Amino acid sequence: MSTVADKLAKKQAHKTSAKQVRLRLVYVDFWSAVKLSFLAAVALAVVTIVTFFLIYMVVQTTGLIAQADELMAAFSDGELTLSAFVGLPQVMAFAAVVAILNLIVVTVLGAVVAGIYNLAVKITGGLLVGFTSN
Repeated sequence: MSTVADKLAKKQAHKTSAKQVRLRLVYVDFWSAVKLSFLAAVALAVVTIVTFFLIYMVVQTTGLIAQADELMAAFSDGELTLSAFVGLPQVMAFAAVVAILNLIVVTVLGAVVAGIYNLAVKITGGLLVGFTSN
């Protein structure tokens, strides 16, 4: 008589062959690529704004801006200070401009890459991708 453990051992000893499939990627949907690149650009914009904020806070906390003010005051007889041009509102405004420009560029770049791939597929036949089921 066989026990349940023997039956389970026989099931595990029998290996199933992995089924392999090779597919060719012949089309990238233009609007899907635009939406995906826009989402990636939004994430990059958030990272850009946070990075600008953190770098400004580190520079201000370490006193580099105050030292640069002293250096500029020595050269300009106290008329010109760096802190008049580099404050938190100015840094965050610059970060927002950079993030918006990045958003536009990355979104357009995603659309262009999708279009170029769709044109290149007509010449090359597409990208061959292999899949397996385990």
